[in-house]
Amino acid sequence: MQTSSDRIVVIGAGIAGLSAALRLAGAGREVMVLERAATPGGKMRTVPSAAGPVDAGPTVMTLRPVFEALFESVGARLSDHVTLHPETVLARHWWSDGSRLDLHADPEASAEAVRDLAGPKAETEFRAFSAEAARLFQTFDAPIMRSASPGIAGLIPRVLAAPGLLAALLPTATLAGRLRHHFADPRLRQLFGRYATYVGGSPYRSPAVLGLIWQAEAQGVWRIEGGMHRLARAVADLAEAKGATLRYGTEVARIEIQGGRVAAVQTASGQRIPCGHVVFNGDPRALHVGLLGDPARRAVPAPGVAARSLSAYVWTFAAAPEGQDLVHHNVFFGDDPRDEFTPLMRGQMPVDPTLYICAEDRGAGRAPAGPERFEIIMNGPPVAGPAPDREFETCRTRTFARLAQMGLRFTPTPGRDALTTPHDFARLFPASNGSLYGRSPHGMMATFQRPRVRTSLPGLYLAGGGVHPGAGIPMATLSGQHAAEAILSARTSRSMSRPTVMRGGMSTVSRTAARGPSRSSPS
Repeated sequence: MQTSSDRIVVIGAGIAGLSAALRLAGAGREVMVLERAATPGGKMRTVPSAAGPVDAGPTVMTLRPVFEALFESVGARLSDHVTLHPETVLARHWWSDGSRLDLHADPEASAEAVRDLAGPKAETEFRAFSAEAARLFQTFDAPIMRSASPGIAGLIPRVLAAPGLLAALLPTATLAGRLRHHFADPRLRQLFGRYATYVGGSPYRSPAVLGLIWQAEAQGVWRIEGGMHRLARAVADLAEAKGATLRYGTEVARIEIQGGRVAAVQTASGQRIPCGHVVFNGDPRALHVGLLGDPARRAVPAPGVAARSLSAYVWTFAAAPEGQDLVHHNVFFGDDPRDEFTPLMRGQMPVDPTLYICAEDRGAGRAPAGPERFEIIMNGPPVAGPAPDREFETCRTRTFARLAQMGLRFTPTPGRDALTTPHDFARLFPASNGSLYGRSPHGMMATFQRPRVRTSLPGLYLAGGGVHPGAGIPMATLSGQHAAEAILSARTSRSMSRPTVMRGGMSTVSRTAARGPSRSSPS
């Protein structure tokens, strides 16, 4: 018979929290998910438009086996819960000189496209870069990305077995520097440098190892029918079917500590929910600054949250496009990447931004009639103060005037209600400073400085894009897996030790509550 000390509370129904909840419920544990929003998904959210809900976060699925493994862990199949469509064109890239490049799911088609863009030498360079990215991915996958406790020791044997990677792993090797080695054509350096922004960094400061992100995308891109939020809903529904309880519109005020370990959570409405384990699926900085009570602050050290990753200006709207042949994934590059990243590193809006456009209703060659749903993302800095007075006007000009110069127009032009700014993200995800990816990826040791799923506070675990193995829905999903496995292994260990509770589940220590008001930050 389970007691309150067996209950697990997951704070936040982002994909990481849902991943942990599903695995724990599937293992027969009592799980309660508390989410402050009205729907699951966290950053996998939607906003309304004239053409229906528009995805306002991640736009496609990569590393599909991660999600297949999640569903298989509870005896289900991913394909029975969401409909996936593979994209033959991974992304279409545009430059202001009129050049265009498609990267394809077929690697030979990509190589041919690169040759058509920049010549036979560029094709040879592309093949060499792709081979290095594949070796980096293979080297880092098991000992780093799929390990709950990564360390240098586990990586060294794999690196020694692939000495050709050493140049990409030097402490001073940046992604931009490595790309200068690989590509003579500046357009290709700019294209593959953008992968640093997938984890919230600048290619000029991020380690060269981030080139492996290209391999993650090259393994396949899938569009989810109905939008990415359908994935979050599918995981949430399956977790409930396995016995988890999901409560929306419920904000957690603090985590209560007794005898040096987690004992309960308290909601903003005053309800106390006894539990033995908490999975916090929010920005770890919320714990560090005390939003969930002073005792939980020590669970997340400053180096894990102090350097913040990028934020974004995100447009979500319905309109009729004109002038360019869009696919699902589109990237319109600025003329000089330094005019994007130099201001960003100073905490300013980019002067000449690269603009990512998801044409949500396009894919597999479709071009629907009438208004379509779009998400446009421009990188932005994390925030530290009040929003500038003219932030909206400046952003709209730098977005839509720039696209018009490159031959793409939207009718009607979106208004203020279509824009989510870094300051808006800071309000949506408390203590995040608007950062969408947690800790900054800058520096060779950044991966090892991210918070881990296990914290120094017994009973408190972390999951999410701000936690190892990092940002992006596959990595966040893996963090949820790591958290669930840590809890299940902790229970097994405790069952073999001397009991610490009396019959009936009454704690043998006196109750002490966490101090001070705070707010939850699920994502």
